[in-house]
Amino acid sequence: MLQYPIRLSEDTNSTILVDFPDVPEAHTFGSDREEALHRAVAALETALMGYMESWLAVPPPSRTKRGIVVTLPASSEAKLSLYSSMRAAGLDSSSLAKRLHKRLPEIARLLDLRHTSRLEELETAFQALGKRLSVQISDAA
Repeated sequence: MLQYPIRLSEDTNSTILVDFPDVPEAHTFGSDREEALHRAVAALETALMGYMESWLAVPPPSRTKRGIVVTLPASSEAKLSLYSSMRAAGLDSSSLAKRLHKRLPEIARLLDLRHTSRLEELETAFQALGKRLSVQISDAA
């Protein structure tokens, strides 16, 4: 489970600002704390997609024992892991497309954090990289 710590602060116009210490490009706000936290996942995913589009390493979340964190959806975590595995193997999207006998737009969707991908598609992509996708279930906090 990828949990990124956040900082909340009040802006001069009484909105609540959200900043991510580990992902300086990610910022959002809300009219109140609840709205700001709701928007935080989308802001984080948008910033992380920027890293992916620029073929940069995705910053890992720092460990925190206290404070507020934003938890990425499991599908986003799987896609980020796929992207990181591709980078580690020195494969770009074109190379993965060739291995999977897919078109580039299909690979783009597979890596798009906002696009719903089937678990089987992700499993196949990991297999093409010599990896195995594993699902872990834990009790909710």
